[in-house]
Amino acid sequence: MGATRERPAIRACIFDMDGLLINSEDIYSEVTNSVLKEHGKPTLPWSVKADLQGRPGTEATARLLEWSQLPYSPEELYGIFAKRQQTRWKDTVSMPGAVELLQKLKAKGVPVALATSSHRGNYLLKTAHLGHLFGLFDDANMVLGDDPRIPKGRGKPAPDIWLVALATLNAKLPDHVELIKPEECLIFEDGIPGVMGAKEAGCQVVWVPHPMILNEFEDTKHEIVGEWGEVLPSLDALEFVKYGL
Repeated sequence: MGATRERPAIRACIFDMDGLLINSEDIYSEVTNSVLKEHGKPTLPWSVKADLQGRPGTEATARLLEWSQLPYSPEELYGIFAKRQQTRWKDTVSMPGAVELLQKLKAKGVPVALATSSHRGNYLLKTAHLGHLFGLFDDANMVLGDDPRIPKGRGKPAPDIWLVALATLNAKLPDHVELIKPEECLIFEDGIPGVMGAKEAGCQVVWVPHPMILNEFEDTKHEIVGEWGEVLPSLDALEFVKYGL
């Protein structure tokens, strides 16, 4: 085996949203399973759920349809899901440690950004009552799934959304400050597609999966996160000193 590369100190952090900062992935699962049950289908396996997380909604729906063989077109099923989900987004709550971690990073002067596959409409429904959490991000550093800077078809697991988010942070640096490199950026993500994109972007990554998904991928978790990656049970388990923060 080759020598392990030295881990660069972290100068910025970028966060996924669904399932990482808020419990919206649980709501996605509940809605999906309610539709599956109505059609006599089994509960969504965690291995399939893991493949859907973080992908743009239309792509995730098409992949779910391939597995479930529900009697709908991708557009029809997406519409059914969206209608049911919209009544539930008011129920989102912050995940353990999310607010506290962001507050600590802000207090240390670490630039932070949000990068979520949720489009603006869903983002607003999910977060309208969570100002104590999302008020910790500057509007200029919030990149949503329908952001025109992300080319069509380049959602997670492509690296584009992470690189756009990093660009928003670099745009605010004073002229005399060296730009933040991808390897100096720590990405927090609960979904495997997002972790893949973070690695492709050249960033360091902290994977905070649902316990049932971690159980599915326990044997390959270190391969999933890569050389500079880490798996944590929750956001409040982060060791700041490990990343030079």
